Amino acid sequence: MKKIQEYEKDLASIRTMMERSAKFISLSGLSGVLAGIYALGGAVAAYFIAYYPVSPLRYRIYSVQDPATLLKLIAVAVVVLIASLTTGIILSSRKARHDGSSLWTPASRRLLLSVSIPLLTGGIFVLIMLGTGHYGLAAPACLVFYGLALIHGSSNTVDEIRYLGYSEIILGLIATSFPGYGLIFWAIGFGLLHIFYGSIMYRKYEK
Repeated sequence: MKKIQEYEKDLASIRTMMERSAKFISLSGLSGVLAGIYALGGAVAAYFIAYYPVSPLRYRIYSVQDPATLLKLIAVAVVVLIASLTTGIILSSRKARHDGSSLWTPASRRLLLSVSIPLLTGGIFVLIMLGTGHYGLAAPACLVFYGLALIHGSSNTVDEIRYLGYSEIILGLIATSFPGYGLIFWAIGFGLLHIFYGSIMYRKYEK
């Protein structure tokens, strides 16, 4: 009986080592929660830049076409992105050290490569849309391409990332039918969904 328990323990250790080599499991759920909070803060800033004093729940029948306003909105998005990436790197690095592993591994490199292609493609696509006046579909396109990036990279990390990707794509497709509510869908996709799935990851892998 004792030998069987030792074998099971050895198998569990081997399985853990294989998972660490094949998947990037140091991704911090707390960083996802904070990224969601940053996105909600960015949505509030975008509201005051482009909507105020009109209610954000009111259907928007016109698009933001003022170059100065567009630049401000892009600046808000860039700040949110930088803050989210910085927080993710710091917290994931701390989690990796706690787990006795490294942040920069073959799995993390594969993850970075997998998500970068859809993200770069989506970013260029959205910029082209903004440059050609297709403002109403910019937010849905961000959600769809972000979801595709998550699904594409999910094979190299935890399963929750795949489910987050599915949720982002579904939300983005729904948002295409309601272009006047782009800010609301943006806040839900990058804010609330990040907080929801980040909380699940934190409870499952970090507590």
